[in-house]
Amino acid sequence: MSVRFSMRSIAAIVAAAGTLALGSGAAAHADTDKGTEKILLKGETTASYFWDDGSGRAGDTGLPASGKPMQKGMAASPSWPLLTEGYVVYKGKKAPFFVGDRGPGVPSSKGIMLDLDGKTFADLTGGTFNPRTLMVDGNGGKGHIEVEYVITKWGDGLGLKNHPVAFSEGAYKRMDRNPAAPPVLAGDKADDKADDKDEKKAVAGQSGSNKAEPVKTSPVKADPVNLVKAPAEPQPAAGGAEAAAATERSNVAGAAVAGGVILVGGGLVLGRERIRKLVRR
Repeated sequence: MSVRFSMRSIAAIVAAAGTLALGSGAAAHADTDKGTEKILLKGETTASYFWDDGSGRAGDTGLPASGKPMQKGMAASPSWPLLTEGYVVYKGKKAPFFVGDRGPGVPSSKGIMLDLDGKTFADLTGGTFNPRTLMVDGNGGKGHIEVEYVITKWGDGLGLKNHPVAFSEGAYKRMDRNPAAPPVLAGDKADDKADDKDEKKAVAGQSGSNKAEPVKTSPVKADPVNLVKAPAEPQPAAGGAEAAAATERSNVAGAAVAGGVILVGGGLVLGRERIRKLVRR
């Protein structure tokens, strides 16, 4: 395998890994965003209904203030910014809305802070919207219901980004640059508690791992020392000229030592013989 081919192979592998990483990241991001809903405000109020199509029927006060035509899903608020989005819940039924008009007027001073469109009101109460009279029929005469509201997006225009206030306060004419803090929900609290527990476990684990373990030392047994030990002849490594030379030098040195010992021994013997002769004389 050539160097050039190796480099090309490595580059191809790196590029493929990067593509897979980017693809998995995008998919994870899409899965996270899908179905995710951020709650900005949550509360309860009394809701009524209206249908302002500019015909002047049934208390019609004119076309909606947002400039959008009257339609299902449009709501009127006395204080929220136009084009604010959210939903209401009534007896387990959920209905989306966006703020497209102002109102209710005087009723808002009595706690009626949301006007739903007639068709949405009919769906929630089990009635039928009558397009001729612009009224809701068949719901037992309900004209006001207690709902839970949830805001998921604030409009960019004038209006109060908080719990609704009466139309008479004129909050719809002022810019609110300090929106209400999003509520802390039960699921968020559970997640926070779980995060705290995990963090405490991690800290406890780190503190435990920092403890030094005692070092176990095993006693060292000393080998008995041989006072008299014959020198071992070094063995040359197979096929090594240097090893052979070292062996030869070692043999020569050993021979010299042996010869020296013999000479010394012989000298001692000769010395004894001379001493004996002298004594005899």
